[in-house]
Amino acid sequence: MDSPERGALMLIWLIATAIIGWTAVELALYWLICDHKHVPMKAILVGAKSLPLAIGLVLLIKSKAVAQWISDKLDE
Repeated sequence: MDSPERGALMLIWLIATAIIGWTAVELALYWLICDHKHVPMKAILVGAKSLPLAIGLVLLIKSKAVAQWISDKLDE
C-alpha cells in the first residue's frame, strides 16, 4: 500500500469513527432528554438517529475499497 492510499485509508477511518461517535453522543443525549421528561423513546426517531451509525460501520468495513476509490479519483 503506497502513501496516498494510506492517507486516504486514515481519512476514511477518521471520518467513520467521528460519525460513529457523533451518533453515539446524539443517541445518548436523546435518551437522557426522554428520561428527564419521563417520555418513552420513539422507535422511529431512534432508527432515524441510528442511520449515521450504520453508515459509519459500513465505511469501516469497506474502508480499503473506499480508500482505493478516493486515491484513484485524486490521481486523475
